[in-house]
Amino acid sequence: MRALIYEQFQGVLTIQNVADPGPSPKGIVVKVLATGLCRSDWHGWMGHDPDIKLPHVPGHELAGKVVATGKDVKEIKVGDRVTVPFVAGCGHCGQCISGNHQVCDHQFQPGFTHWGSFAEYVALDYADINVVKLPKEIADTTAATLGCRFITAFRAIVDQGKVAGGQQVAIHGCGGVGLSAIMIATALGAQVTAIDIDPATLVLAQELGATTVINALQNDQVVDAVKAATGGGAHVSLDALGSAITCFNSIACLRKRGKHIQVGLMTGDHQHPKVPMDRVLADELEIIGSHGMQAFRYTDMLAMIKQDRLQPERLIEKTISLTDTIEALPAMNNFKNKGVLVIDTF
Repeated sequence: MRALIYEQFQGVLTIQNVADPGPSPKGIVVKVLATGLCRSDWHGWMGHDPDIKLPHVPGHELAGKVVATGKDVKEIKVGDRVTVPFVAGCGHCGQCISGNHQVCDHQFQPGFTHWGSFAEYVALDYADINVVKLPKEIADTTAATLGCRFITAFRAIVDQGKVAGGQQVAIHGCGGVGLSAIMIATALGAQVTAIDIDPATLVLAQELGATTVINALQNDQVVDAVKAATGGGAHVSLDALGSAITCFNSIACLRKRGKHIQVGLMTGDHQHPKVPMDRVLADELEIIGSHGMQAFRYTDMLAMIKQDRLQPERLIEKTISLTDTIEALPAMNNFKNKGVLVIDTF
């Protein structure tokens, strides 16, 4: 099969012909029909993920058709159109037994712990527990936007933030996660304030439902601006980027008893950010992490998509080829794209 490979971190990306994968006893092999290009793939290429072993094939947001199944797989059949969350649970550890597959102690992550979907085929483990069958109403390219950014935003807004109609929500960073969160919070009836540094991205944020936008390059008092826009502070605020500044601002812009949801990955010099802990204490603020979403929670999200309450296809800026990814992946940290890139030609 053709696959995108890097043999050292921050090294050259190449298209190579490698052996087709086979299924593990509890796994499947999927012919990849579409796969999203995510900043998490950039983090992996940079060397920020200790689970990656070189040489490596990235890619973790995918949609495809099952072409082989392991001997112990019961629920998934050859020919099924499927997707999978970027964190797959083993099904047996204490976290999985409690329903928290997204923080499994022995998790399988395509594109991180194992070779991923920037290839013609990808092998997926623990299939019966994690693989999600796709309804015919959802296109492959749309499904390829779901497996990381959209499900992460959905769980952050719905399950962790418990956002409700009439609440004020602030989204710091309007990449794929942030834009998804805007759409989901708006669908639930919240008023959304979006913060970013790119004017074109903020226009898209408004198109997706943000009632107020703040350009952080043009306003050095983001916290005050959010409080003014939200009538005293956000009920729920997401750091959807993952930087020391956006993390601090997200916590500091909350009203009393508000919730900060950390969604953006904190790496490098941003791993231990300054936190306004005095306000956390005095105002009873909550600081909550959110990491992916369990496969069984796709049901509600897919229902909202089928009902047209959520339209993740609107997040797609353009589709590209596997060869285009050689240049597109290293450029992910430049934030030049105002939407999601999806690979659909292999």
